[in-house]
Amino acid sequence: MYPAVTVTQALKINPESLLWVGSQGGMEEALVKRLHIPFTSIPAAGVHGVGLKKIPGNLFKLFKGYLASRKILKEFRPDVLLFTGGYVAIPMAVAALRKPAVLYVPDIEPGLALKFLARFADKIALTTKCSEHFFPNQEKLTMTGYPIREDLKKWDGKTGRAYFRLEPNLRTLLFMGGSSGARSINYALLDVLPELLKDFQVIHLTGHLDWEVIQERTQNLSPRYQAFPYLHEMGAALAAADLVISRAGASTLGEYPLFGLPAILVPYPYAWRYQKVNAEYLVENNAAVMIRDEALDEELLPTIRRLMRDPEELNKMRKAMASLAHPDAADKIAKLIQELVGVC
Repeated sequence: MYPAVTVTQALKINPESLLWVGSQGGMEEALVKRLHIPFTSIPAAGVHGVGLKKIPGNLFKLFKGYLASRKILKEFRPDVLLFTGGYVAIPMAVAALRKPAVLYVPDIEPGLALKFLARFADKIALTTKCSEHFFPNQEKLTMTGYPIREDLKKWDGKTGRAYFRLEPNLRTLLFMGGSSGARSINYALLDVLPELLKDFQVIHLTGHLDWEVIQERTQNLSPRYQAFPYLHEMGAALAAADLVISRAGASTLGEYPLFGLPAILVPYPYAWRYQKVNAEYLVENNAAVMIRDEALDEELLPTIRRLMRDPEELNKMRKAMASLAHPDAADKIAKLIQELVGVC
């Protein structure tokens, strides 16, 4: 969702000339409307990894989505389409077969929906070159990097620490797991938090699912610990931290490099291979270390201690992470879109 929003902003055109097509009841609707981008929805459902009983109904939803997409295309008449993945894009891609289209691939390994959508795209933008071997039509490919939201770029270490009123001479750990939260990371942190607070200050983005439990269990802790169910100013947290502990979603490939932020990555074990592949890429580039989810309780504290007690190693990771940054990615993807409609 955020990559597409970022690219639309990089296009620097009137939001009213755009149309965002999402899923019915999808979480992106509120965000898109706040940006004054017109939004409409279509029926859609996945067919991979679902039970046999659900497949006929989901196929029927996709067919209804195709019919709805044809109606949208007839009324809106777009010059070009931008796809960022997900099964909701499939009915629109099929309906818009003769329309110019750009596909953006956020993760290193594309999912089945992205591989299917690649057949309909005229240009394919990749976060890293590692994705190239997943696509047979190499002439379509452009390595752009991950598009970074402009509001993240306004933060640096000084302003980030000031935002949280952090102690300037005490190093900071950032734990996060997305808007819903990463339960295993949350609970592993709670077990070692008293030990960590002896030496560090901690920013903890809990997500909404565990917020009440975490509030109850941390209410008498040191002011060195700050917890939030959700944070609008993510850039402040990323800029203030010396080390981040998180899952390995696609945003880690763009946002952590922007801030040169070393990471301990714990791939979500039920996200097929996508998060593991993302984490392995950052590990192979010496920018992160990886802990398996099932080993988190045993390895979290010693891994943090090892890294934080070795400033030279942490600095090497910081430089390695920063070397992977592509701050102009959104502009590159916007240019691909403009080239398809003859605007440069």
